[in-house]
Amino acid sequence: MHSPEGSIIGYSILILVFLGVLLVLLFFVFINRKNKLVRDNFEATIQNQKRQHDLELKALRSQMNPHFVHNSLNAIQYYIQQNDVETSENYLAKFSKLMRQFFDYSRRKSVSLSEEISLLENYLQIEKLRFEEKIEYEIKVDPELDLEEEQIPSMLIQPLVENAINHGLFHKKGNGKVTVIFNFINANCFKVSVIDNGVGLKKSKELNTSIKSQNASHSSEVLTERIHFLNESGSWNVCHKMIDRSIEIGETGTEIVLEFNQNYYDKN
Repeated sequence: MHSPEGSIIGYSILILVFLGVLLVLLFFVFINRKNKLVRDNFEATIQNQKRQHDLELKALRSQMNPHFVHNSLNAIQYYIQQNDVETSENYLAKFSKLMRQFFDYSRRKSVSLSEEISLLENYLQIEKLRFEEKIEYEIKVDPELDLEEEQIPSMLIQPLVENAINHGLFHKKGNGKVTVIFNFINANCFKVSVIDNGVGLKKSKELNTSIKSQNASHSSEVLTERIHFLNESGSWNVCHKMIDRSIEIGETGTEIVLEFNQNYYDKN
């Protein structure tokens, strides 16, 4: 027969083993729940960042220079007052088409090169009318680029062209010219250059500082911020540089170069 003391010891050992197993199980349950919370928090943080990036990109895309709209409407009014019906109707038609493109493209992450070039054409034609033919423009496209298939982030090039006109050509004596060049680099990469023969970076900054212009463009800051979010999104790897042509090649003007590497294309 087993002694009472032996039975008590046996029961105690069983209880200790049970408690040990229970503690181990509780430990694993705790670790699993903790890991799940960490994963959930991490995924929620990533999703919030993506949503924030999307919202900020949409906000940047939706920006439309109010001074351009105001100046365009004033120009249309001027031609109407001059009884120049043909020019005013032409101007109004181009302006209306450009506004539709702005609203359409601002809802999309990217557009085809064909659509981007169409928007630039309409915008530059309006500016040419507004400046009474004192501005010339040229858009050059590498024949190796597929204009319908190749995508570009929307509403990114036009503000650079607008800045070239307002802060490069506006202060230039005589006629000015803006050239936009689309160059093929490889199957996943292309380059866009916006070139003006205006007063140049240094002179433009001096003029903006001297007149304390409230309308001075912050395009370089906006461009840097926009490119940051594009690169963070994972869809694009965009590099850019600003060239003072008077320093680099001995010509007046400024050149902005953007190089687009597409990681993947997310259909809109």
